[in-house]
Amino acid sequence: MRKAIVVGGGVGGLAAAVALHRQGWRIEVLERAPAFTEVGAGLALQPNALRALDALGLGAAVRERALTDPPLGIRDQTGRWLIRNDLAGLRRRYGQWALIHRADLLDLLLAALPAEALRPGVEVRQVGADGTVVHTQGTATADLVVAADGLHSVTRRSLWPQAPGPRYAGYVTWRFIAPPRPVEGSVESWGRGERFGYAPLPDGRVYCYVMANAPRGAGGGLAELRRRFAGWHNPIPALLDAVAAEHAGPGQHPDEHAVLRHDTHELPDLDSYVSGRVALLGDAAHAMTPNLGQGAGQALEDAVVLGKAVASADVTAALAAYDRSRRPRTQRVVRRSHQLGVLAHQESAVLGTARNTALRMTPPSVYTRSLGSVLSWTA
Repeated sequence: MRKAIVVGGGVGGLAAAVALHRQGWRIEVLERAPAFTEVGAGLALQPNALRALDALGLGAAVRERALTDPPLGIRDQTGRWLIRNDLAGLRRRYGQWALIHRADLLDLLLAALPAEALRPGVEVRQVGADGTVVHTQGTATADLVVAADGLHSVTRRSLWPQAPGPRYAGYVTWRFIAPPRPVEGSVESWGRGERFGYAPLPDGRVYCYVMANAPRGAGGGLAELRRRFAGWHNPIPALLDAVAAEHAGPGQHPDEHAVLRHDTHELPDLDSYVSGRVALLGDAAHAMTPNLGQGAGQALEDAVVLGKAVASADVTAALAAYDRSRRPRTQRVVRRSHQLGVLAHQESAVLGTARNTALRMTPPSVYTRSLGSVLSWTA
């Protein structure tokens, strides 16, 4: 039986492990954290991501745990609609959308793998193109190594030492989950150099995210967010107030436990996603800004394509096919996500007004068609 080592136990790595396990491979998933857990945040699964999960045999279980087909749209900071998506048209053209807690998706992926394949608390130090993996508990070899070790990939640094590192996008991202309250759907509101998004989760809680132009390392915490968005339309101030109230009291530190903050990066194009018996996957290969909501979706696509490619006996040929299939597509998505961020984070009042006017004048059908190159992927 052929053996694969997966470096990284996030959504992409576990999805790759499931894909390979379904093809009869023996799997080891090495995760440096002491447990396979996902931090508290929501996840939008667009139609291409759901089709990937269908191909992994998990689509039905995901839909059972998710909130499906929420209303979608973009407002300005006063609450005026800029885009209200044609839900029927989106569903008819591309398929279903879903919102799920990341931890729920992780649980489903873990349940699809044998317990003996999961090795938390193992930190990888170096990876060789021959399939050798050096880690904190020794050295292992495999017929295939899948590097799903994220933005700051040890594998990428080992085998692509001359490749440029992650590039700061110019804005900070915050994520948090607010207590249950009714919201109209998955909405993103755009201001000048900052935006606020919220979406309902199946249990009634509300997944929120914020992006704002700021120097690397800057941005503040929950108090800063409440100050920034105090004058924006409802329910934005109320969501922030609810998070603050939930974590008020002695010993409570919302900026440490409730609000996740990180600088936003993207990865410049690599000239290959494979080296010998090693394949990069997900953020390790093509980290992208969150503007299209495609980070997890592209990693899930990677996993499905890799699993199908290595069904053949020749790993070298399979990885070459994987690279030919995935690198052009994912790099286009990275660029498109970057371009959307430039549009969304416009600080000029004049250009921002022009942007908002153009969005309001765009027919929903045009916006629906514009998503085709991203959402039409099939397994």
